[in-house]
Amino acid sequence: MSGVGMAIVLALSFASAVCFALALVLTKFGLRTVEPRAGAGISVPATAVLFLVLSPLTVDFAAWHGQAALLFAAVGLVFPIAVTRLTFAANRRIGAGLTGALGNLTPLFAVALAILVLGEVPRPWQLAGMAAITGGVVLLFAGSRAGPGGVPAWALLLPLAAALVRGATQPVVKLGLSLWPDPFAAVTIGYLVSAVVALAGRRAGPSAVPGGTGRLWFVAVGVCNGLAVLLLYMALARGPVAVVACLVACYPLPTLLLDRLIHGRRGLPPAVPAGVAITVAGVVLLLAG
Repeated sequence: MSGVGMAIVLALSFASAVCFALALVLTKFGLRTVEPRAGAGISVPATAVLFLVLSPLTVDFAAWHGQAALLFAAVGLVFPIAVTRLTFAANRRIGAGLTGALGNLTPLFAVALAILVLGEVPRPWQLAGMAAITGGVVLLFAGSRAGPGGVPAWALLLPLAAALVRGATQPVVKLGLSLWPDPFAAVTIGYLVSAVVALAGRRAGPSAVPGGTGRLWFVAVGVCNGLAVLLLYMALARGPVAVVACLVACYPLPTLLLDRLIHGRRGLPPAVPAGVAITVAGVVLLLAG
């Protein structure tokens, strides 16, 4: 890949990470009045409608590829809807910081499946960079607790499951984009299918306080997540899964910053400087590989 091409992949991946981080931090506002499942039932369909309205301007329907469309639709059965529900639930139980840290395991699943499906075997320096990024972000949240009682062990499975789903879908999307290189088509089809899943599983009953402020927050969260997914797909269309997955997995860094700016949190765990340094070193190794 040329230097310019790598720079584009880098910019798209980091922009995706920032959007994922912003969505994660804003989710806290919505969760004050709306249950996680109901929040997913708001954010995903709202974003799907947005992509559908824009599709005549963004999707190249003349290049339609049936097999690719089926792959995008298959991804939509679980992503983003399953990841959204799991992330919202984890955010409520263990907080945005720890949710983001454990979500950093996504590259492990993404790279493993990319080797099997796409034959993309990372080079040694890329593997070293991936290990450094994973370890660095874990250090960022060393000692994090959900509250006075700490983090319940079962709640840690929520972001881990989200990381598994997110990582497993990236090579599938990459395969679809090799047949129909249109990230807008991928995100639109995926979101439409996820919206159907969300609406089909939505439970009746009130989910927000009068005034609908929680619903509005989840619409904003949906837009941020939708933009993040679009940028992720645009990066996957241009670069290998190992590089993109690892760069996007840096989203706990902006999550940490935005959580403090937006929610006014003070103080940092002692291991944060080391975590930042190791994560940055991992990015350098990844790009050098």
